[in-house]
Amino acid sequence: MNEYTIKELKEAMTALTSTLHKCEKIQEGGKLQSSQKTLNDRRVKALSIALTLIEKEMRCKNDD
Repeated sequence: MNEYTIKELKEAMTALTSTLHKCEKIQEGGKLQSSQKTLNDRRVKALSIALTLIEKEMRCKNDD
């Protein structure tokens, strides 16, 4: 598995958090068609998972 620095992980978190908020705003608008809503819902879930994994990795690095 690739090794990432804390700085790289923080930058990734910033970018992913921004994208997640944008996707959540789109969800709140309620104007998406069914397939678009499904795709956006999956993006929100994937981004949430990615952020959780990055946070976990950062905790492990801090424990070292």
